[in-house]
Amino acid sequence: MAIVRCQHLTFTNIEAVIFDKDGTLANSESFLIKLGQMRSHLLNLEVPGIEASLLQMFGLVGDRLNPAGALAVGSRRENEIAAAAYVAATGRDWVQSLAIAQTTFKAADQYFQPKADYTAIYPDALPCLRSLKAIGVKAAILSSDSTANVQDFAQRYELEPYFDLLMGTESGLTKPDPRLLQQTCAALEVEPAATLVVGDSSADLVMARTAGAAGGIGATWGWAESFNLPDADVAIARWDEIEVLNAE
Repeated sequence: MAIVRCQHLTFTNIEAVIFDKDGTLANSESFLIKLGQMRSHLLNLEVPGIEASLLQMFGLVGDRLNPAGALAVGSRRENEIAAAAYVAATGRDWVQSLAIAQTTFKAADQYFQPKADYTAIYPDALPCLRSLKAIGVKAAILSSDSTANVQDFAQRYELEPYFDLLMGTESGLTKPDPRLLQQTCAALEVEPAATLVVGDSSADLVMARTAGAAGGIGATWGWAESFNLPDADVAIARWDEIEVLNAE
């Protein structure tokens, strides 16, 4: 059990901390920009004339990415459905449109494999993870990415000793559904009220609040575009603003 201090707030009786991956633990912006551009380009080859609309939907403006856009926050499935809607708007039937989006997303993936090589961990995260491990606080990654990609990321950067659970969202639920956090806490055998969430989007923080978590810490270091996290209990710009103390 730990005390966690962030700026003016102190969270007590913390048994677990759940981290988002992309934009929080992993430096993902450059990768996501390239991926969104590739998806849009390949879809435009299949359905000419939709590239500009797709880029806007993904949250891409030139070489800048909207931290609150579909690409940065949404799950893969949500992005596939959104892209398929633009395909369907050209007059194609829905089943065909969804198949085109899914096939194109898979093709885009092949340009950036393995993903973990393109999404390095923020080195400043390691002292925080070590502090949690040292005093026996459980830790998990809960990502909108696939579980396989979460596992590859942890393995690639030798993070497995620090985490008790590595979890994606391909099972059907997506952030900010509170049931996703409740499932994570159940797997960790902790109560949401003894759990902190650290994430870079409102999806993480709304999920934390509605699931009854002890608090939501907003991370703002992951994106070039400045943004606000109004749903955070506290927003921080550096990893060292998370101070972990032994409660005993």
